Amino acid sequence: MTEFQYPDSFSRSGPEPAGRFTGLPRYNFVYGHNDPAQIPADELADIAADILRTHGSSLAMYHLGHGPQGYLGLREFVAGKLGRSRGIDCVADDVVLTSGSLQGMDLVNETFLEPGDTAIVESFTYGGAITKLQRLGVEAIGAPLDADGIRMDDLASLLETLRGRGTTPKFIYTIPTVQNPTGSIMPLERRHRLLELSAEFGVPIFEDECYTDLAWQDGAPPALYGLDPTRVIHIGSFSKSLAPALRVGYIVGSWDVLSRVLARKTDAGSGAIEQMVIAEYFGRNFETHVATLKAALKRKLDVIVDALEREFGTTAELFVPKGGIFIWLKLPDHVDVRTFAQSALDQGVAFNPGPDWACDPEAAKNYMRLCFALPDEDVIREGVAKLARICFEHTGVPERSANVVQPPG
Repeated sequence: MTEFQYPDSFSRSGPEPAGRFTGLPRYNFVYGHNDPAQIPADELADIAADILRTHGSSLAMYHLGHGPQGYLGLREFVAGKLGRSRGIDCVADDVVLTSGSLQGMDLVNETFLEPGDTAIVESFTYGGAITKLQRLGVEAIGAPLDADGIRMDDLASLLETLRGRGTTPKFIYTIPTVQNPTGSIMPLERRHRLLELSAEFGVPIFEDECYTDLAWQDGAPPALYGLDPTRVIHIGSFSKSLAPALRVGYIVGSWDVLSRVLARKTDAGSGAIEQMVIAEYFGRNFETHVATLKAALKRKLDVIVDALEREFGTTAELFVPKGGIFIWLKLPDHVDVRTFAQSALDQGVAFNPGPDWACDPEAAKNYMRLCFALPDEDVIREGVAKLARICFEHTGVPERSANVVQPPG
């Protein structure tokens, strides 16, 4: 029997078809994986079993009978957590639960954007955010960064230039607290200036705080939404503080925004059991769990920094993060990491090339992002050593690795 083949005309234009999953590389420094040793599997299993015995009958109803904004217990937890740690004065009705922060991003984009619109993002930012804007036909313009996040003088000049062209960006997308990929935290004074520019130019702010719970030091400046909820839409996630595969995130905003978001959330509700389990587990253990997780991630950060300094020496400029699971690094200007990314993957070393995380790919050709959360400490050391060797074979740097001159390839 001949297998039916769908003609190309049946499929709308878009990204290239996905390849089949063939397994994870041994030295996996990509994506936003977390530390497997820090997943409280036994406790989550006990909570899930108890929830199903006690509340299983509520699974007969869409949204557990709690309405389209999601499980009330978790929305109450989110509101309380944000009030305690992020200076956000909100209640459960100000929260919409989503299938991870990525769904939250999609819903905000769909609410605000149309093809031909303009949005401002950070010059180095989450690659998924750039891709989503491009697929919507939106022009993403990068605002320059320094060690404290967006440079406000450059942002003001950019907004003024766009105003002169008759263009008002639909929003400014920013990751102010543990920025991805740089790991910076925007100071309070700069946050106030950002809000002033938002008011002056009539451009709302789209604030992504997925990594905030993993800041090494407590006491990060308040969220932008906490400083001025009238100008900000806020998203967050439990992917990094608990488990990426649970796929639970949230949007916080005024009802004027949330009512439009909910009109576009047509999935009949995000995963219900996950919402109940997270609410119960974090209701008991949030502070202790996050403290333990941060300590483990900080140890891995120290290991990867040591390994990078050992294997790459002064040829790599490290942007040591103030929290989170990534390290961003810069190689000499003549290096293009894209020239060896596939070769590295073929040899079991996966990393994120800098161009995938930049509005101007060429400006980031000599950068890379490494996620240090998933591999154990020995694998981190082995993987960095192998990465240095592959980099040398393709680019000639680093000439020395582990304080030894690299042999010819």
